Amino acid sequence: MTEQALDVVQDIPDSADGAGEADFMSRADPYRRELLAHCYRMSGSIHDAEDLVQETYLRAWRGYDNFGERASLRTWLHRIATNVCLTALEGRSRRPLPTGLGAPSSDPTDDLVQRPEVPWLEPMPGTFTDDGHSDDPSDPAVIVTSRDSIRLAFVAALQHLSARQRAVLLLREVLQWRASEVAAALGTTTAAVNSLLQRARAQLNDAEVTRDGLAEPDSAETRELVQRWVDGFENYDIDAIVRMLTEQAVWEMPPFDGWYRGAENIGTLIRVNCPAKGPGDQILIPTVANGQPALGLYMRGEDGQHHPFQLQVLDVVDGRVVHVTAFFEVELFEKFGLPPTPPARV
Repeated sequence: MTEQALDVVQDIPDSADGAGEADFMSRADPYRRELLAHCYRMSGSIHDAEDLVQETYLRAWRGYDNFGERASLRTWLHRIATNVCLTALEGRSRRPLPTGLGAPSSDPTDDLVQRPEVPWLEPMPGTFTDDGHSDDPSDPAVIVTSRDSIRLAFVAALQHLSARQRAVLLLREVLQWRASEVAAALGTTTAAVNSLLQRARAQLNDAEVTRDGLAEPDSAETRELVQRWVDGFENYDIDAIVRMLTEQAVWEMPPFDGWYRGAENIGTLIRVNCPAKGPGDQILIPTVANGQPALGLYMRGEDGQHHPFQLQVLDVVDGRVVHVTAFFEVELFEKFGLPPTPPARV
């Protein structure tokens, strides 16, 4: 039983039957990773998603005696998770990225403005395709946790939708449920589901989201690009960084509300607003976020030591970086398994 499953078991009332508890967890725990992905897509927060999955398991345990096998356990758990998310999202603000605030691109020489009151979108650690599960594209677990369905741009685009539109779109197009199944899960009609789906698709089209052509983080070409990216920052070679960006590349970095378009503007941003001033001030450790190449960047502080500074998530297309989202929530380093201090460079 996983550590997360044990956490759920500890929350189950003491009066619970031991055999029933063990049966429930042995059957339900294999779906944890796809439920986490689903709750993350709904909420836009890995922290919230973990809590929502815990609540899903608690509700499922309490209703397990009445489950009755009328649907598959996977379907039943996703139905509970969706309604848990909808309840949690009532009255909450959406989680945008700076590009989603509606403001034009910023001047890279201007002062940076933080917006800590905004509940910013968060990245999700890792990828779900490297843990020994089936690679069969018809396997529901593969469909639900595919890289395309957790790409950062896709999750950001979902934030343009209402919570119910989000739920309908994910249930219909990611989980591939029938409209009648979605209607039953959400307590509405098939006609209402189809209407919500139509509006959700239109809004995603308006957001101009594309997931085509994004490089996989484990390809040889991407690994080579990431190494050159690391070298560029660690050597403070801004010209090299600019050459790896497309002409219309975008850089954004919550909780700062500005965003920047164009390779030269991004180079200016780094020169003017980055605390690093020379080689050795920055150390980068590659990782993976949302099925995309990512890097934990450590900055040399006044004490001479390197400390967590930002987590960069890269969109790579045809060997060039088209988008960088740099998250300054340093608590994410622990979520991504990144050490509090980087290994020394030799």
